[in-house]
Amino acid sequence: MKPESKKNVLNTIAEMYDEIFKAEQKVADYILANPERTITANVSELANFSGVSEATVIRLCKHLGFSGYYELKICLSRDIGSQTPSAKSEKQLLETSTGAYFQTIGGRIAQIGDSMDEEVFRGAVKLLVESKRIHVIALGNTSPVAMYAGYRLERLGLRCSMSLQPEYYVNHINLAQEGECVLAISRSGTTKTVIRTMEFAKEKGLKIVAVTGYRYSPMSYLADYLLLTFPDREDAAKDSLSRLNEMALLDVLLDAIEMDKAPDDSILKTPEMVLSSDKY
Repeated sequence: MKPESKKNVLNTIAEMYDEIFKAEQKVADYILANPERTITANVSELANFSGVSEATVIRLCKHLGFSGYYELKICLSRDIGSQTPSAKSEKQLLETSTGAYFQTIGGRIAQIGDSMDEEVFRGAVKLLVESKRIHVIALGNTSPVAMYAGYRLERLGLRCSMSLQPEYYVNHINLAQEGECVLAISRSGTTKTVIRTMEFAKEKGLKIVAVTGYRYSPMSYLADYLLLTFPDREDAAKDSLSRLNEMALLDVLLDAIEMDKAPDDSILKTPEMVLSSDKY
């Protein structure tokens, strides 16, 4: 069924509670007691909160008639009409002071740097600089961010592969050789295509830098270097459309790569010369 045609999630859990398995009831108990927190959690977090496996969470969702956890979250969010107090206050702030709203956004980005593990960050920079080729992967509305990252990396003289289509970047990784690596980007850290591609890359022996919003997710478990875009996990769920935090983190990462690598000036200027006739 489509989300808009489904019954209320909490009512459905209550009605079917006696029909689900004991392990699934642990998840159901958590959702019933914490609906607000459930809609800001990813599948790994909900499993951890409930003391069960991720597979149990998925089985519960299917037993309740949902295609998966993501659909359940959408319906639950609709049912409780959730808007966190901080989201409301930011909306009110925008209506009263645009300048203050920019300061709020700037503060949110600053939190990324304040919470960053310096050793992990420098390790990611070193891996990317020393790699023979970097395979940049993402899906959906994060794909343009991946294309931007790939463009910047190539302008710095680092060989890259990137594509909007998973069939292409899976092919690139299939042909990868020793000394290459992956830069994976996903807000939720639960996108199946990205996860499967990361698993394939690990089978090929490639190291992975992951840019994601959640410390605990299927994606984070596969990362050699985990770079978090949201120090506060609940902030990651507030705006599913904006990719400003990802862009900010990647810009800092790319600037650090540029300082570490010090690319030849001709690498930076040659493309501009080739395209110079297109600009006034």
